[in-house]
Amino acid sequence: MSNRAKSHSLAMTRRFSALLAAVAGAALLSGCISFGEDPPEQLLTLTPQSRIEAGADREGSIGASLAVMEPTTSQRLNVNRVPVSTTDSSLAYLQNAFWVEKPAKLFRSVLAETIRSGGKRFVVDGGDIVYAAPVQLTGELVEMGYDAPSGSAVVVFDAMLMDASGALRTQRFEQRVNGVRAEARDVGRALNEAANAVAADVAEWVG
Repeated sequence: MSNRAKSHSLAMTRRFSALLAAVAGAALLSGCISFGEDPPEQLLTLTPQSRIEAGADREGSIGASLAVMEPTTSQRLNVNRVPVSTTDSSLAYLQNAFWVEKPAKLFRSVLAETIRSGGKRFVVDGGDIVYAAPVQLTGELVEMGYDAPSGSAVVVFDAMLMDASGALRTQRFEQRVNGVRAEARDVGRALNEAANAVAADVAEWVG
């Protein structure tokens, strides 16, 4: 074999060895690198129990409308997790329980639909038009989580209603569903029940 042929063969061998090393390295890295967590098997949401029927027509003027604003929350609720109160001074999050959206946004949707379905108010709850409504419902979502010592799903909402004259009314609304297992599906179902009960109470209060 000529020197030129020997050099070509040696170069091919080196390239092949380098390729094998790269493949082996990629295989090792694949066991160490993760491109994000696996998505949860299911996501929790809130569903309004009182709805307007499909095709139902609602008319009203902006001057007689009620704006339902997204409530404020503390940082513990400003996540897509379900908080668990274990003691008065400690907090955890429920395993495998993830909201499809943040709790305040989900609750606002239930609250607006519940008031709208009552037919007493022309409700706006999205876009810039909410800021033009003379009556505004806002407040703070204080609690929407699981109380471990009592085995309860708890929703607490501090409502604040401002009328066209600027006068304010406030009231705290709370609902509990007892006997709930600390499982994502059970807690999600109970929180939906409690949130709807709070929304119904607020709708009656608003009138």
